[in-house]
Amino acid sequence: MQFRNYLYDIGNKPAFEFTNLVISVGNLSVGGTGKTPFVEYLIRFFLKKHSNLGLSTLSRGYGRKSKGFILAGKQATASQIGDEPYQIYRKFGADINVAVCEDRVLAVPSILLERPDNQVILLDDAYQHRSVKPNFSVMLSDYHRPFFTDYVLPSGLLREGRSGANRADVIIITKCPGNISVAERQEMAHKIKSYAPQAFIFYTKIAYAPIHSSLNRSIKKKLILLTGIANTITLEEHLAIDFSVVQHVKYADHHLFTVKELAEVVHMAMTHEADILTTEKDWVRIISDPLLLNEVEQLLFYQPMMVQFLDREDEFLSLLEAKVTAVINS
Repeated sequence: MQFRNYLYDIGNKPAFEFTNLVISVGNLSVGGTGKTPFVEYLIRFFLKKHSNLGLSTLSRGYGRKSKGFILAGKQATASQIGDEPYQIYRKFGADINVAVCEDRVLAVPSILLERPDNQVILLDDAYQHRSVKPNFSVMLSDYHRPFFTDYVLPSGLLREGRSGANRADVIIITKCPGNISVAERQEMAHKIKSYAPQAFIFYTKIAYAPIHSSLNRSIKKKLILLTGIANTITLEEHLAIDFSVVQHVKYADHHLFTVKELAEVVHMAMTHEADILTTEKDWVRIISDPLLLNEVEQLLFYQPMMVQFLDREDEFLSLLEAKVTAVINS
C-alpha cells in the first residue's frame, strides 16, 4: 500500500480529475467509523443549500450480489446495490442519484452520461481509491479506536499506514461522547497533527432519531438487540439509558440474515416478552427480502442515527461552501 501510494504521489499511476465537485468520504480503517451517517449529513446539506446543483452518491456497494455500474431505480434492493446505498436510496432517492460500481473512474463518466445535470458527486468509502482525485477529502476516525493508536492489518484494523491521513483536507473524530473535554480534544488534535499537519480537525457524536417501525404501537422497554454492523458500542450505551437489552444477537458487518436466524431471534423475543430492535442498515437488508420481513415484522423496530457536530459546525460548512464556490462557479 505504501508503494502504491508512492506511485500515485509521483504521478506514475494516474489520478483522474473531473470538472464536477467530487467529495470523498472515507477512513483508514476497515469500517465502523460512521461513513453512511456522514454521507447523509452531506446530502441534507446539499439538498437544503444547493438543491439546484444535482447530486449523486457513488460507492462500491459492498456485499451486493450484482456487478458493474448500476444507477438505482424503483426496483432496487439491498442485495442488488448493497445495504448502505439502499438505505440512502430509500431516504433520498427522489431527490438524488445513487450509483454503485467497483471502478470509480468508469462510474463517474457513466453517472454524468445518464445524469448530465449532476454537478456534485459524493464518493462513499473511497479514501483508498486514488484513481479519482477529489476536490475535498474527508477522513473519519472512530473516537473509540482512533487511527493514531491503530496498526495496519493484521496487527490492527488499518487498511494503510497512519501517514495516509496526510491526504485528508478534513479529519473528523466520530462517535465522541458528548462530554469530551477540551483538554482531551487538544491532546487528540496534537497526535493527529503529527500525521496530518494541514488537516482541519472536527469532533462529532451520534445523535439518535426516534425509533421507527411499521407497527402501530410503541416499543417495549425490554429488547432483543439484533445487529450486523462493525461497531455497536455507541448504540449499546444509548439504549442502556431507557431500555433493558436482555440479549444482543451480534453478527459481522453487512451480515446477510437467514430465515432460520431471524426465527431464533423471534423465539428469543417471545420468550422474554421483548421487541426486536435493529439498526437502520440492518433493517433495509431485512425489508428487501419478503421472507425475512415476514418472519420478524410483528416485532421489529429500527434505530435511525445522525451526525451531530460537538462545536464549530459553521467552520466546517464554510470550508464546504468554499469548495462549492471554487469548483462549481469557476
